[in-house]
Amino acid sequence: MSITAFPPVNASPSPRLTLEPTSSRTTLLDGGWWPRSSDAGAELPALIATLDSRHGPISHVLLNVGQWDLPHQPQITVNGRTVRLGWYTSQPAGLLTLICEFGRDRFDLLVVPANATATGAETAMNGAAATGNLRRTLGMLTDMNERIDRG
Repeated sequence: MSITAFPPVNASPSPRLTLEPTSSRTTLLDGGWWPRSSDAGAELPALIATLDSRHGPISHVLLNVGQWDLPHQPQITVNGRTVRLGWYTSQPAGLLTLICEFGRDRFDLLVVPANATATGAETAMNGAAATGNLRRTLGMLTDMNERIDRG
């Protein structure tokens, strides 16, 4: 069973986020996130605020260069604090890595494409948040797209 997280009342809009409920370190993914667009500057603040409240301050986010619209800004401000953004060609598409302040913890989230159907997104996010999940992002997104194509 997975849990769905919601941001503080002052953050808007709410991120569409499903997290693995036990914070297990044996899974490859800690959950799934379905942003509403490919604008990282618009999408990340609500996500970071939500994860801050659950895991402590996020200090750095690693993103795939090709998955997000330009400009690729080096940082954003969330709740009055600076969060660094790292843009990498080596970061797998469909994967977002968030690192907590002082490197105490990290979270890997499946990023569902903004144009996914609600059914496909829900299936992918629930799979990514399943306790004991050992699937990688590419395989989960490929499966989601195949289900949509057969749909």
